[in-house]
Amino acid sequence: MRPIVEFCSSNVSSYTKKVFQILEEDTELDAVEYGCLGHCGECYMEPFALVDGEFVSAPTPDELLVKIKEKLRESKEALEKDFPF
Repeated sequence: MRPIVEFCSSNVSSYTKKVFQILEEDTELDAVEYGCLGHCGECYMEPFALVDGEFVSAPTPDELLVKIKEKLRESKEALEKDFPF
Protein backbone atom coordinates (compact mmCIF):
# COMPACT_ATOMS: atom_id res chain seq x y z
CA MET A 1 0.00 0.00 0.00
CA ARG A 2 1.33 3.43 -0.95
CA PRO A 3 1.57 6.20 1.64
CA ILE A 4 -1.08 8.89 1.48
CA VAL A 5 -0.53 12.61 2.00
CA GLU A 6 -3.76 14.53 2.50
CA PHE A 7 -4.20 18.26 2.02
CA CYS A 8 -7.02 20.65 3.00
CA SER A 9 -8.22 22.69 0.01
CA SER A 10 -8.28 25.90 2.07
CA ASN A 11 -4.70 25.29 3.19
CA VAL A 12 -3.70 24.48 -0.39
CA SER A 13 -5.10 27.78 -1.62
CA SER A 14 -3.36 29.65 1.22
CA TYR A 15 -0.05 27.83 1.71
CA THR A 16 0.56 24.39 0.28
CA LYS A 17 -0.25 24.50 -3.43
CA LYS A 18 3.41 24.08 -4.43
CA VAL A 19 3.91 21.19 -1.99
CA PHE A 20 0.75 19.47 -3.21
CA GLN A 21 1.79 19.82 -6.86
CA ILE A 22 5.25 18.37 -6.17
CA LEU A 23 3.89 15.38 -4.25
CA GLU A 24 1.05 14.84 -6.72
CA GLU A 25 3.68 13.95 -9.34
CA ASP A 26 5.39 11.38 -7.07
CA THR A 27 4.37 7.90 -8.20
CA GLU A 28 5.44 6.36 -4.86
CA LEU A 29 2.60 7.97 -2.90
CA ASP A 30 -0.94 9.29 -3.17
CA ALA A 31 -1.37 13.05 -2.69
CA VAL A 32 -5.02 14.01 -2.35
CA GLU A 33 -6.88 17.23 -1.63
CA TYR A 34 -10.09 17.29 0.40
CA GLY A 35 -12.51 20.10 1.17
CA CYS A 36 -11.81 19.80 4.89
CA LEU A 37 -9.59 17.65 7.08
CA GLY A 38 -11.05 18.86 10.38
CA HIS A 39 -8.04 20.94 11.44
CA CYS A 40 -9.67 24.31 10.91
CA GLY A 41 -7.68 26.16 13.57
CA GLU A 42 -4.39 25.03 12.08
CA CYS A 43 -5.64 25.47 8.52
CA TYR A 44 -5.41 29.25 8.66
CA MET A 45 -2.25 29.44 10.76
CA GLU A 46 0.43 27.56 8.82
CA PRO A 47 1.06 24.96 6.12
CA PHE A 48 0.06 21.42 7.09
CA ALA A 49 -0.81 18.00 5.74
CA LEU A 50 -1.75 14.59 7.06
CA VAL A 51 0.85 11.93 6.32
CA ASP A 52 -0.77 8.51 6.69
CA GLY A 53 -3.23 10.19 9.05
CA GLU A 54 -0.61 11.99 11.17
CA PHE A 55 -0.66 15.78 11.39
CA VAL A 56 2.52 17.44 10.05
CA SER A 57 2.99 21.22 9.98
CA ALA A 58 5.77 23.75 9.43
CA PRO A 59 6.22 27.51 9.29
CA THR A 60 6.80 27.53 5.51
CA PRO A 61 5.77 25.36 2.55
CA ASP A 62 9.40 24.42 1.86
CA GLU A 63 9.88 23.26 5.45
CA LEU A 64 6.62 21.33 5.24
CA LEU A 65 7.88 19.45 2.20
CA VAL A 66 11.05 18.50 4.10
CA LYS A 67 9.02 17.32 7.12
CA ILE A 68 6.66 15.30 4.92
CA LYS A 69 9.60 13.56 3.23
CA GLU A 70 11.16 12.83 6.64
CA LYS A 71 7.89 11.37 7.90
CA LEU A 72 7.54 9.21 4.79
CA ARG A 73 11.13 7.98 5.20
CA GLU A 74 10.51 7.14 8.88
CA SER A 75 7.33 5.25 8.01
CA LYS A 76 9.12 3.27 5.28
CA GLU A 77 11.99 2.38 7.62
CA ALA A 78 9.58 1.26 10.33
CA LEU A 79 7.67 -0.89 7.85
CA GLU A 80 10.85 -2.49 6.54
CA LYS A 81 11.97 -3.19 10.12
CA ASP A 82 8.68 -4.93 10.90
CA PHE A 83 8.56 -6.79 7.58
CA PRO A 84 12.14 -7.30 6.32
CA PHE A 85 11.19 -9.42 3.30
